Amino acid sequence: MSRTDHICLMATYNQWMNAKIYGATRCLSDDELSADRKAFFKSILGTLNHLAIGDTVWLKRFAKHPADHSALEPVRQLCDPESLDQLLFFTVPELSVHRERLDQIIVEWAHSITESDLDHTLHYASMKGVVSDKDFYSLVMHFFNHQTHHRGQVTTLLSQAGIDIVDTDLVFLIPSKSCVEKKARH
Repeated sequence: MSRTDHICLMATYNQWMNAKIYGATRCLSDDELSADRKAFFKSILGTLNHLAIGDTVWLKRFAKHPADHSALEPVRQLCDPESLDQLLFFTVPELSVHRERLDQIIVEWAHSITESDLDHTLHYASMKGVVSDKDFYSLVMHFFNHQTHHRGQVTTLLSQAGIDIVDTDLVFLIPSKSCVEKKARH
Protein backbone atom coordinates (compact mmCIF):
# COMPACT_ATOMS: atom_id res chain seq x y z
CA MET A 1 0.00 0.00 0.00
CA SER A 2 1.39 3.40 -0.93
CA ARG A 3 1.61 6.25 1.56
CA THR A 4 -1.24 8.08 -0.21
CA ASP A 5 -3.41 4.94 -0.16
CA HIS A 6 -2.71 4.62 3.57
CA ILE A 7 -3.75 8.25 4.13
CA CYS A 8 -7.00 7.63 2.24
CA LEU A 9 -7.62 4.53 4.36
CA MET A 10 -7.04 6.55 7.54
CA ALA A 11 -9.42 9.29 6.35
CA THR A 12 -12.09 6.66 5.68
CA TYR A 13 -11.45 5.08 9.08
CA ASN A 14 -11.73 8.50 10.75
CA GLN A 15 -15.08 9.16 9.06
CA TRP A 16 -16.40 5.65 9.83
CA MET A 17 -15.42 5.80 13.49
CA ASN A 18 -16.79 9.29 14.02
CA ALA A 19 -20.12 8.21 12.52
CA LYS A 20 -20.20 5.25 14.93
CA ILE A 21 -19.32 7.40 17.95
CA TYR A 22 -21.77 10.17 17.15
CA GLY A 23 -24.46 7.55 16.50
CA ALA A 24 -23.78 6.03 19.92
CA THR A 25 -24.06 9.42 21.64
CA ARG A 26 -27.74 9.56 20.63
CA CYS A 27 -28.40 7.08 23.44
CA LEU A 28 -27.34 9.63 26.08
CA SER A 29 -28.93 12.84 27.29
CA ASP A 30 -27.23 16.23 26.97
CA ASP A 31 -26.54 16.09 30.72
CA GLU A 32 -24.87 12.68 30.40
CA LEU A 33 -22.78 13.87 27.45
CA SER A 34 -21.57 16.98 29.27
CA ALA A 35 -21.10 15.28 32.67
CA ASP A 36 -17.57 15.57 34.07
CA ARG A 37 -16.30 11.99 33.85
CA LYS A 38 -12.81 12.90 35.12
CA ALA A 39 -11.33 12.50 31.64
CA PHE A 40 -8.59 14.79 30.33
CA PHE A 41 -11.20 16.92 28.53
CA LYS A 42 -13.71 16.16 31.30
CA SER A 43 -16.73 14.93 29.36
CA ILE A 44 -17.70 13.07 26.22
CA LEU A 45 -18.75 16.41 24.75
CA GLY A 46 -15.47 18.03 25.83
CA THR A 47 -13.41 15.26 24.25
CA LEU A 48 -15.40 15.39 21.02
CA ASN A 49 -14.92 19.16 20.91
CA HIS A 50 -11.17 18.67 21.44
CA LEU A 51 -11.05 16.31 18.47
CA ALA A 52 -12.75 18.92 16.28
CA ILE A 53 -10.34 21.58 17.54
CA GLY A 54 -7.28 19.40 16.99
CA ASP A 55 -8.42 18.52 13.49
CA THR A 56 -9.08 22.18 12.70
CA VAL A 57 -5.67 23.28 13.99
CA TRP A 58 -3.84 20.63 11.99
CA LEU A 59 -5.91 21.09 8.83
CA LYS A 60 -5.25 24.85 8.95
CA ARG A 61 -1.53 24.06 9.15
CA PHE A 62 -1.80 21.56 6.31
CA ALA A 63 -3.63 24.20 4.26
CA LYS A 64 -0.34 26.15 4.14
CA HIS A 65 1.37 23.34 2.21
CA PRO A 66 2.70 24.67 -1.12
CA ALA A 67 0.44 22.22 -2.98
CA ASP A 68 -2.42 24.51 -1.88
CA HIS A 69 -4.94 21.66 -1.63
CA SER A 70 -8.29 23.15 -2.67
CA ALA A 71 -10.17 20.62 -0.52
CA LEU A 72 -8.89 22.56 2.52
CA GLU A 73 -10.40 25.88 1.39
CA PRO A 74 -13.38 25.58 3.81
CA VAL A 75 -10.93 25.06 6.69
CA ARG A 76 -9.00 28.18 5.76
CA GLN A 77 -12.24 30.10 6.39
CA LEU A 78 -12.73 28.72 9.93
CA CYS A 79 -11.79 30.80 12.95
CA ASP A 80 -8.64 29.72 14.76
CA PRO A 81 -9.50 27.85 17.98
CA GLU A 82 -8.52 29.73 21.14
CA SER A 83 -7.50 26.69 23.18
CA LEU A 84 -7.41 22.91 22.99
CA ASP A 85 -10.20 22.57 25.56
CA GLN A 86 -12.52 25.18 24.07
CA LEU A 87 -16.14 24.19 23.62
CA LEU A 88 -16.90 25.04 20.01
CA PHE A 89 -20.38 23.55 20.34
CA PHE A 90 -22.46 22.99 23.47
CA THR A 91 -24.49 20.03 22.20
CA VAL A 92 -23.50 16.90 20.33
CA PRO A 93 -26.11 17.40 17.56
CA GLU A 94 -24.57 20.82 16.75
CA LEU A 95 -21.05 19.39 16.92
CA SER A 96 -22.12 16.42 14.79
CA VAL A 97 -22.96 18.67 11.84
CA HIS A 98 -19.52 20.27 12.09
CA ARG A 99 -17.85 16.86 12.50
CA GLU A 100 -19.51 15.48 9.37
CA ARG A 101 -18.35 18.51 7.41
CA LEU A 102 -14.77 18.16 8.72
CA ASP A 103 -14.73 14.44 7.94
CA GLN A 104 -15.86 15.04 4.36
CA ILE A 105 -13.14 17.67 3.95
CA ILE A 106 -10.55 15.24 5.34
CA VAL A 107 -11.62 12.50 2.90
CA GLU A 108 -11.52 14.87 -0.09
CA TRP A 109 -8.15 16.29 1.02
CA ALA A 110 -6.71 12.80 1.54
CA HIS A 111 -7.64 11.86 -2.03
CA SER A 112 -5.94 14.99 -3.36
CA ILE A 113 -2.54 14.34 -1.75
CA THR A 114 0.24 13.12 -4.02
CA GLU A 115 3.29 11.11 -3.05
CA SER A 116 5.53 14.11 -3.75
CA ASP A 117 3.40 16.29 -1.41
CA LEU A 118 4.37 13.98 1.42
CA ASP A 119 8.10 14.71 1.05
CA HIS A 120 7.65 18.36 2.03
CA THR A 121 8.91 19.86 5.30
CA LEU A 122 6.06 21.81 6.87
CA HIS A 123 6.86 25.02 8.73
CA TYR A 124 4.30 25.87 11.42
CA ALA A 125 3.89 27.26 14.92
CA SER A 126 2.15 25.54 17.82
CA MET A 127 -0.71 27.23 19.65
CA LYS A 128 1.94 28.35 22.18
CA GLY A 129 4.01 29.92 19.39
CA VAL A 130 6.73 27.25 19.24
CA VAL A 131 8.02 27.14 15.65
CA SER A 132 8.71 23.77 14.01
CA ASP A 133 9.83 22.34 10.70
CA LYS A 134 8.70 18.72 10.40
CA ASP A 135 8.19 16.03 7.81
CA PHE A 136 4.72 16.46 6.30
CA TYR A 137 3.99 12.73 6.03
CA SER A 138 4.90 12.21 9.69
CA LEU A 139 2.61 15.10 10.68
CA VAL A 140 -0.25 13.58 8.69
CA MET A 141 0.30 10.28 10.51
CA HIS A 142 0.29 12.19 13.82
CA PHE A 143 -2.99 13.85 12.79
CA PHE A 144 -4.69 10.46 12.33
CA ASN A 145 -3.03 8.98 15.43
CA HIS A 146 -4.29 11.91 17.53
CA GLN A 147 -7.83 11.21 16.35
CA THR A 148 -7.54 7.52 17.22
CA HIS A 149 -6.08 8.30 20.65
CA HIS A 150 -8.94 10.57 21.70
CA ARG A 151 -11.64 8.44 20.08
CA GLY A 152 -10.31 5.64 22.28
CA GLN A 153 -10.94 7.87 25.28
CA VAL A 154 -14.48 8.57 24.04
CA THR A 155 -15.23 4.88 23.52
CA THR A 156 -14.08 4.24 27.10
CA LEU A 157 -16.33 7.03 28.41
CA LEU A 158 -19.23 5.66 26.37
CA SER A 159 -18.54 2.16 27.69
CA GLN A 160 -18.57 3.48 31.25
CA ALA A 161 -21.96 5.04 30.44
CA GLY A 162 -23.25 1.64 29.28
CA ILE A 163 -22.88 2.22 25.53
CA ASP A 164 -20.89 -0.30 23.44
CA ILE A 165 -20.08 0.81 19.90
CA VAL A 166 -18.76 -2.67 19.05
CA ASP A 167 -16.07 -2.96 16.34
CA THR A 168 -13.60 -0.08 16.30
CA ASP A 169 -10.46 -1.61 14.83
CA LEU A 170 -8.90 -0.34 11.62
CA VAL A 171 -8.49 -3.95 10.50
CA PHE A 172 -12.19 -4.00 9.56
CA LEU A 173 -11.50 -1.48 6.78
CA ILE A 174 -8.21 -2.88 5.46
CA PRO A 175 -8.97 -4.62 2.15
CA SER A 176 -7.78 -8.16 1.68
CA LYS A 177 -4.69 -8.55 -0.47
CA SER A 178 -6.69 -10.26 -3.21
CA CYS A 179 -9.03 -7.24 -3.44
CA VAL A 180 -6.06 -4.88 -3.70
CA GLU A 181 -4.47 -7.00 -6.42
CA LYS A 182 -7.77 -7.22 -8.33
CA LYS A 183 -8.17 -3.42 -8.15
CA ALA A 184 -4.62 -2.93 -9.44
CA ARG A 185 -5.32 -5.11 -12.51
CA HIS A 186 -8.35 -3.01 -13.57
